[in-house]
Amino acid sequence: MKYCVVAGEPLNPEVYPQFLEATGIKLIEGYGQTECTVALATYSWMEPKPGSMGKPSPGYQIYLVDDDVIKSSGYRIGPFEVESALMEHPAVMECAITAVPDPDRGQVVKATIILSKSYQASDELAKELQEHVKKVTVPYKYPRIIEFVSELPKTISGKIRRVQIRDEDRK
Repeated sequence: MKYCVVAGEPLNPEVYPQFLEATGIKLIEGYGQTECTVALATYSWMEPKPGSMGKPSPGYQIYLVDDDVIKSSGYRIGPFEVESALMEHPAVMECAITAVPDPDRGQVVKATIILSKSYQASDELAKELQEHVKKVTVPYKYPRIIEFVSELPKTISGKIRRVQIRDEDRK
């Protein structure tokens, strides 16, 4: 194996060094859709950057629109960074970060979390997770809303359906 490409959703940052150590190969990312060829990629001549899909393919002009960025009190918050911070905590098995409308802040960060088997949902654990995110990132990025669930909505291919979480929150 010479190359290993990740596509679909970004991996959590801790996966990259583990894969490199196990295989000696740096993971590279790309993005495409069924309707088109690879639109963005980290090509073999580029140095891979964890979390980056690379550069536009020749012939494509790429515009990121409605790219899940949360705007809270004027701050731009990337859901992936908050998800990655939460995934570092042993209580978190899987999570999804979405925005919830807020009259004062515009939007607030919401974490929908599946807990690891040895943890129980509680207000104390929610506060612990919030403090963890504040320490790992910066204080304004912590999830102000935490919902513990037994499963996350997913597509047939296993991607988390954040749009469904957002739709359910609007009801």
